[in-house]
Amino acid sequence: MNKPLNRNLHFALASPFLSRQNQPLFLHSKTQIVEQLQDSKDPISLTSTHTNVQKLGFSNDTFTTNHLMNGYVRLKKIQDARQLFDEMPEPNVVSWTSLMAGYIGTGQPKTALWLFGYMAWSPVVPNAFTFATVVNACSVSADLKIGRKVHAQVEIFGFQSNLVVCSSLIDMYGKSNDVDEAKRVFDLMGERNIVSWTSMITAYAQNAMGHDALELFREFNSLSIRPNHFMLCSVINACASLGRLVMGKVTHGAVIRNGHDSNDVVATALVDMYAKCGCLDYSNGVFNKIKNPSVIPYTSMIVGAAKYGRVKLSFKLFQEMTDRGISPNDVTFIGVLHACSHSGLVDEGLEYLNSMYHKYGVVPNTKHYTCVVDMLGRIGRLDEAYRIAKSIHVKPDEGALLWGTLLSTSRLQGRVDIAVEASKWLIESNQQVAAAYVTMSNAYAVAGRWENVHGTRSEMKRNGVSKEPGCSWVEIKDYTYVFYAGDVDSSPRGGEVVSFLRELEGRMKERGYVGGSNGLVFVDVEEETKEEMVGLHSERLALGFGLLSIPKGVTIRVMKNLRMCRDCHEAFKLISEIVQRDFVVRDVNRFHHFKYGSCTCRDFW
Repeated sequence: MNKPLNRNLHFALASPFLSRQNQPLFLHSKTQIVEQLQDSKDPISLTSTHTNVQKLGFSNDTFTTNHLMNGYVRLKKIQDARQLFDEMPEPNVVSWTSLMAGYIGTGQPKTALWLFGYMAWSPVVPNAFTFATVVNACSVSADLKIGRKVHAQVEIFGFQSNLVVCSSLIDMYGKSNDVDEAKRVFDLMGERNIVSWTSMITAYAQNAMGHDALELFREFNSLSIRPNHFMLCSVINACASLGRLVMGKVTHGAVIRNGHDSNDVVATALVDMYAKCGCLDYSNGVFNKIKNPSVIPYTSMIVGAAKYGRVKLSFKLFQEMTDRGISPNDVTFIGVLHACSHSGLVDEGLEYLNSMYHKYGVVPNTKHYTCVVDMLGRIGRLDEAYRIAKSIHVKPDEGALLWGTLLSTSRLQGRVDIAVEASKWLIESNQQVAAAYVTMSNAYAVAGRWENVHGTRSEMKRNGVSKEPGCSWVEIKDYTYVFYAGDVDSSPRGGEVVSFLRELEGRMKERGYVGGSNGLVFVDVEEETKEEMVGLHSERLALGFGLLSIPKGVTIRVMKNLRMCRDCHEAFKLISEIVQRDFVVRDVNRFHHFKYGSCTCRDFW
């Protein structure tokens, strides 16, 4: 008894596609079709191959249709991919996963998550790649709540040790600011690969935990795995945020050894890192080696030059970039406006602001107007700055920087009325509360309104608000030494540093320096006490330690978590002349390079 032919073979025998030996070309044609689908790089060739799929009768073949759908996903034609999926008689796990990835790739992670929920009602069981894709959707959409639920299903389906899934979970938790959970997943992994190590290091770097990122990178270096450019970028970014120049140079060496120095993403990270570590010449050197720099490295250089007081360089780079036909983005304009703000170039700054939309199609946002408020406030045009701040409708989380900037400039200019209103806005919005109280108190002190000062300080105590302590640090031979304002006992070589600073103050006074006399230590205390308080600011302790510990000829680099006070700024200028040394200070706003009794900011910061 003859066995019935299966449907596919029956079609092949009945079709005109036969070999010379009268044998069907079904399998050969199917292989060719799949190869054509894999090679399709444009809509025309893909559509043509799709037509062949239909002509040859492969429309109901899941394997072939999956490749066709992947082609549409690659070209980001998600609606065509979805139509194919809906017409499939038996979509398998590859079909579901590919469509989810397609939605993520076209910026629709929520739809991918909905599709995963709908998949639970089908007979198809998710595999490791499905879960990795769904976790990625949670990461892109920043949906930690659903991400935790997906993590639970990962455990239920037994993929808690899968390298791909775990790496995706680490990435998702890192981008959702849950670093502890990311580390728990990392620690529980049976084995780790370059992706999992990179994901964990990146999670630390992205969440302002640079020290942990560098420690984990050191642990990774003990293995026989070569770092990829993604990992090196994260390590470089960690060095940039911490101002760790020595470690940054070491990582730059690893970049060169592993052949990633021609990678534009890595080069851009190095440009940013050297700029943030106060080595603008190094930044420029790396930048000049990029063959065809895009807007991102240009922007990094423009911002770095602006923060270093190299205004002409910022303008030159901006002009060079636009002359090459590269359109500036919103961050580029922040860099240029910052340069204008810290140089008193108001007319130039307003011209750049007006050109943003009309010339380049970039809509100014709160950050740009904040630069303008700062720019106007610094030269005393507080009323104009105030009107701009009042005219901009911003959400509380967006307005904190704007009103904080107005508060700072109004305090410096002695405009208590504006300072008080800005402080109230911040306090009522629960934004920068401690800084708002302190700055408002300082504004009252400048005006001699000591009753208001005491009232503000009392209110801070009642509300449990405390000021962030001043902190500075220096790096010597890949080791970071940290100093806190007024804390001599726990400071490295504390007693020796204080004695040395007092000796320097004596030599400074011979040149006319009077510590704490410029009204910028805003407490009603006796001059002698005020002078002592200023002398123990964290940046002075760090500088004293650096002068005692770093050999002559080597630039001393100090990092500070707050804005450098004007009294310390004056002291650093004098000390640089007395000891004939270069100091670079990175505070929360910009860089100060002290040399021969002057600073690159020209006392305007």
